[in-house]
Amino acid sequence: MTADRADIAVVGAGIIGCMVAREAGAREPAASVVLLDRDSAGQGASRRSAGLHIPRGATPRVRRMTRHSQAYYERLLDEEPALPIRPLQMRVVTREADADRIRADYLDPGGPAPVGEPPGDPLRLPAGYTAWHTGGSQYADVPALVQRLTARLRPGVAVREGVAVLRVVPQRDGVLLHLSTGGTLSAGRVVLAPGPWTAAPAWRDAVAPEGVRVKKVVALHIDLPCSAADPVTVLHDEDAFLLPLHHRNHWLFSYTCREWDVDPDALAPGPSPGHLAQARELLRRYAPAAAERCTAGRVFCDAYSPGREPLVRSVGGDTRLVFAGAAGGSGYRLAPAIASEAADLLEPSTALRSHT
Repeated sequence: MTADRADIAVVGAGIIGCMVAREAGAREPAASVVLLDRDSAGQGASRRSAGLHIPRGATPRVRRMTRHSQAYYERLLDEEPALPIRPLQMRVVTREADADRIRADYLDPGGPAPVGEPPGDPLRLPAGYTAWHTGGSQYADVPALVQRLTARLRPGVAVREGVAVLRVVPQRDGVLLHLSTGGTLSAGRVVLAPGPWTAAPAWRDAVAPEGVRVKKVVALHIDLPCSAADPVTVLHDEDAFLLPLHHRNHWLFSYTCREWDVDPDALAPGPSPGHLAQARELLRRYAPAAAERCTAGRVFCDAYSPGREPLVRSVGGDTRLVFAGAAGGSGYRLAPAIASEAADLLEPSTALRSHT
């Protein structure tokens, strides 16, 4: 068995793990950083992510995280305009009586939004509802973005794809990772960014993210063309959204599926007849023209914390081992802020000095 060493190891190369590796490398340029994933970068839950940034937060912490992440993505796009991040207009549909209260959760309270413009707009407002716009929205092709950002990590960060972590063992001078290649990696500090694989045997005993549950997420493809002028529509009461995927020229409808405690490795790749029926029922209320064009889609899952906020914490008070995830469907939206909080916990240890 071969042994290897690093100052910092990040387990999970989805959007959160990628951002953690970027942040750790930026804060400690002299540190050796390794990013590991059992698949290719961006091919876990990130591969099926809608990639929508909604500029809101239901709690003060999430609003702070949203503001941080929004500014981060804006800087990224300024630095490299070709990145697959696409600003777009956003409108929110709520009951008229609730609009002022709900707008307070948004970074930009906005104002009234038109319905039926442009002419292909599928939205129809039920009686007693209103639509209002807000600024700061964008969406990304998340797997493509992760791959682009991972390429930019090299050569400063070692990226090991197709390498699974089989066991996580905290030790006095660091954390030992047993790898699927037959070797081990001894790291001064480790961040676990497992996405919905929070209950994996490799770290279940070491991390035990109490109360974290995994929920099925279903997003349906609407076979209607969209234009650059089409806004994303958030159906607040339904916890759903209708997103124009401009780069694919069709719409995506994400609604709340109520199936909990699912195994991400046992999911069927596409929606069931029941999923399609649930989505069409909602669409007939808000976008009837889209309901009958809802014929396919994607199924994946996300991890949720009991408090419905991302879980970023040291394990057992030990800053050598940090858990970062349970973002509740907001992995892309909050990834830069999650990475920043995780890096805050990664205090340099004696293990770092012994490895450098």
